[in-house]
Amino acid sequence: AARCAYLSLPAAEYPEGDTRGERMPKVKDSAVYLAEHMHEAPVLLIPCLEGRVENAPLGLSASFWASLFPAAWSFCLALRSRGASMASVVIPPLLVFLVVMGAWILVSQVILAEDKRFLLPAPWAVVNVAFLDAHNRAELLTGLWLTTKAAMVGLVLSIVIGMGTAIAMSQAKWIERSLYPYAVVLQTIPVLAIVPLIGFTLGYDFSSRVLVVVLIALFPIITNTLFGLLSVDQGHHDLFSLHRGGRVTRLFKLQLPAAMPAIFTGLRIAAGASVIGAVVGDFFFQQGTPGIGVLMNTYASELESERLYAAVILSSLLGIVVFLAVTWLERRVVGRWHTSTRGTR
Repeated sequence: AARCAYLSLPAAEYPEGDTRGERMPKVKDSAVYLAEHMHEAPVLLIPCLEGRVENAPLGLSASFWASLFPAAWSFCLALRSRGASMASVVIPPLLVFLVVMGAWILVSQVILAEDKRFLLPAPWAVVNVAFLDAHNRAELLTGLWLTTKAAMVGLVLSIVIGMGTAIAMSQAKWIERSLYPYAVVLQTIPVLAIVPLIGFTLGYDFSSRVLVVVLIALFPIITNTLFGLLSVDQGHHDLFSLHRGGRVTRLFKLQLPAAMPAIFTGLRIAAGASVIGAVVGDFFFQQGTPGIGVLMNTYASELESERLYAAVILSSLLGIVVFLAVTWLERRVVGRWHTSTRGTR
């Protein structure tokens, strides 16, 4: 803050022989500069606030401290706008959550008849039965962990296979024409129709669940990666051709970096699809340790509605966590150079 206001002083105000004004960068926005150097602001503001202008640090005159107040005010406005932006992010989903909770309580406690309220238990009943009971909580968390492992292993395999296939298709048109129709067919095959084939081939345990995840999550990665690789600006290709860049150089230094936003779009879709695939796999391949899908099937058959809703909530939270993890990774890899990561809304 002091440096920012210091730059605003006329040349005659600088102490004799002082060259700090020449060495300091020109600052256009005092609020931005103040935010970057906010750790210096309290020390420099104290003399002004206490009226000890004659003992001001850096030997600055009273006109300097007078010019400091606009910068401090701009900084306060910047903090206020930042708080308003945080509120705009947190408050809307919080309001929606409260509305959903209110509708849930209204239906379960008012609209439904008393003999049918077991179909939609109150939120506090779900918490008491499923999460506060140690045995039920351990059972749910164990099933959730198995489903998480199947989803993550299937997602990693989908990323490796999908990106490898898309890169191969981007390098030769005949490869794209040969493989892309089968990728579409893979997406259109109903999983229920091939469940018996998967069971006969791989059994009804963990490996079959992983295969279901791969079948569901593979197509978004292939299509989005291929779209990103083929959407590079032609001018950039011409620049690499001018410098005689080879196929490998062009791939790793041009196509893949430019395709990262599209790749992560496919990863976000595949992340949610992997959780769905893991839960669906649990429904049909129930040998071994039961996953969250097996527990859902068991709770539904036993009319354990509290634990059933808890299993659904945990599955949803798993999908949200995986989606947010991919979004965080996108911001780390892509940064803020692309419009998809800037958060302009």
